[in-house]
Amino acid sequence: MHDFKTALVAIAALGTLVHGPAFAQGGGTPPPPGVTVQTVVAQDLPVTYDYAGRVAASREVQVRARVGGILLERDFEEGSRVKVGDLLFRIDPATYEAQVALARAQVLEAQAGLSQAQRSEERARTLAQRGASSQANLDDAISARQLAEAQVAAAEAQLRTANLSLEYATVRAPVSGITSLEQVPEGSLLSSGDLLTRIDQLDPINVNFSAADTEAASIRELLDEGRLEGADEASDLTVTIRFGDGSTYDKTGRIDFTSTTIDTQTGTILSRAVLPNPDRRLLPGQFVRLQVEGLSVEDAITIPTEALMQGPQGTFVYTVGDDNLAEVKPVTVARELDGMILISEGLDVGDKVVTEGVVKVRPGAPVDPQPSGTPPAEAEDRGEGSEDGEAGPGGTSSQSDGADRAATALASEATAEATRPPVPRTALPDGQAARKAQNNVEPERTGSNERAELIR
Repeated sequence: MHDFKTALVAIAALGTLVHGPAFAQGGGTPPPPGVTVQTVVAQDLPVTYDYAGRVAASREVQVRARVGGILLERDFEEGSRVKVGDLLFRIDPATYEAQVALARAQVLEAQAGLSQAQRSEERARTLAQRGASSQANLDDAISARQLAEAQVAAAEAQLRTANLSLEYATVRAPVSGITSLEQVPEGSLLSSGDLLTRIDQLDPINVNFSAADTEAASIRELLDEGRLEGADEASDLTVTIRFGDGSTYDKTGRIDFTSTTIDTQTGTILSRAVLPNPDRRLLPGQFVRLQVEGLSVEDAITIPTEALMQGPQGTFVYTVGDDNLAEVKPVTVARELDGMILISEGLDVGDKVVTEGVVKVRPGAPVDPQPSGTPPAEAEDRGEGSEDGEAGPGGTSSQSDGADRAATALASEATAEATRPPVPRTALPDGQAARKAQNNVEPERTGSNERAELIR
C-alpha cells in the first residue's frame, strides 16, 4: 500500500511539472479551510457537583420488649405516623404488679426494722451515759441501726425495679416517625429483647453519598489557591435533589457530615446531606441524584467540548494567531460543566480557539477563521469559480485542467494519510466503526487505480 501511494505521489509530481502553468492558471491551490473560533475570556463560573445518593432515615429505632410476658395488645396501625410517648404495645402486667406489691411490703418490713434499731440505739446510749451499760452495747446498737437503714435502701431499690418492670410492660414510642410491620402478633410469648417493630424518622431525612478522593483533592487545591469562592464550610453548601424521572425536589438541604477518612475499598469519602421531608416524598432506600451548589471558580476559562482534542501527547486545542495559522496548544482539563470544559492550564485570555471545523485543521497550516456563531465557510464554495472547466488565460484546455486536478487529489490523498490529525474526543470511533472503515478500504483502492489509469 505504501509503495502504491508513493508511486501516485510521483505521478502527481510529474503531472505538476508537465502542466505547471496550466495548474497555476486553473486555480488548483485549495483555499484555507473555514473554521469557527471563539476568543477566550475569563469569568467567574458557578461550579456544581453531581453525585448519586441513597436516602436513609435520620433515625432508625428498633422497638424491643424490655420485659418478658404475653403480648396482649397492639395500639397502632402499621405504617402510621406516631409521636413520642404514643402507646404501641401492652404486655401482660399481672406478674409485674405482684412484684411491685411484694417490693412495697419488703420496704415496710425494712422500715419497721429500722425503727426498732433506732429505739434500741437510744436506750443503749442512755444507759451508757448513766454508766449502767458498757460502751460495747452502745456500739452494737449503732451497728444494728445502720444495718436497718441499708435494708430499707435495698428494699426501696427493689420497689423501683419492680415499678420499672411494670412500666416496661406498656411499650411507648421512643421517637416520632413512621412505624413498620409488627414483628410479633398478639398472644405471643415475649422474652426480654424481642423485636416488636421499627420506627423511622423521616422528617428531616438523610441522603448519603460518596465523593471521589481525587475530586475532593481538587476542591481543596482550588480553595488553597484562592480560586474557589462561596462557602467556607461544607455546611454552607446547598444540596438539591433530582429524582429518576428528572424532576427536582422542591426543598433544599445542607451537608451536615463529611468523613475524615477514605474508604479503602472504594477510594471515596462518605458524606451526608440532611433535608426537610414533611410530605414524605423521600423514602428510605430511594436512589436520587444530588447537586451540590454554592461554589464558584474565579477567572475561569472554558471551551466547548467539541474543541478539545486528544492526541498521543495528551489533550490539546487548536488556536489561531494573528497570521491565521493554526497552532497546537496542550491544555490541562479540570472538569466538565454542562457541555463546557473547564481548563486549568494551557490557555490565556484572548486566545482564539477553534471550536468548529477542527478536523480540517493542520498544525501550522493557514485557516479562514470565522467568529463564533458563524458557520465555517466551505473551501469548495469559495473555490467554485476556478473549477468551472473553462480554459485559463494561457490557453490551457479543460482536459488538462482535469488531469491536473486528479493528480492534485492523488497527491493530497497520499500525504493526508501520514499527516492525518487527531480527532476530537467526542468523535472517537468505537470498534464497530473501525471495522466498517477497514471494510471500505478496497473500494477506495479501486477508485485510486481508475484515477491512476486516467493520468496515464
